[in-house]
Amino acid sequence: MKYLNVLSRFFVSIIFLLSALGKLMNFSGTAQMMSTAGFPFPQLFLIGAIFFELAGGLLLLAGFQTRLAAIGLIVFLVPATLIFHASQIGDPLQGQQQMAHFLKNVAILGALLKFYIDGAGELSLDAKQAKESRPLAESQQAA
Repeated sequence: MKYLNVLSRFFVSIIFLLSALGKLMNFSGTAQMMSTAGFPFPQLFLIGAIFFELAGGLLLLAGFQTRLAAIGLIVFLVPATLIFHASQIGDPLQGQQQMAHFLKNVAILGALLKFYIDGAGELSLDAKQAKESRPLAESQQAA
């Protein structure tokens, strides 16, 4: 089971890391798309999106501050899903594709909620940090 936690963190984090990389590689095109969607200050919001995806993806992958990473990614993903996918489900040309993206993001939200509830698992920096702080807490109780 401990290896499945690592694998699940990898699968979810890679979505955010590759998305951030794609935004970096096509910064101006992504900013233009955001502008078309009605975003004010698209470059500023794009920098924020890249930060959330990189930081959250790396923290989740490492299993460090996993609950914080999950909440940060949820805070990023909910408005992105509503603005870019849910709002276009009725579009006759892109509706089906946007519905698929919307449902994919809902599934990712479910995984992030599970990481928030259960943490990163045994093979993580969070678990290592908790294990290292246990002997200190036990010695302080004994004193």
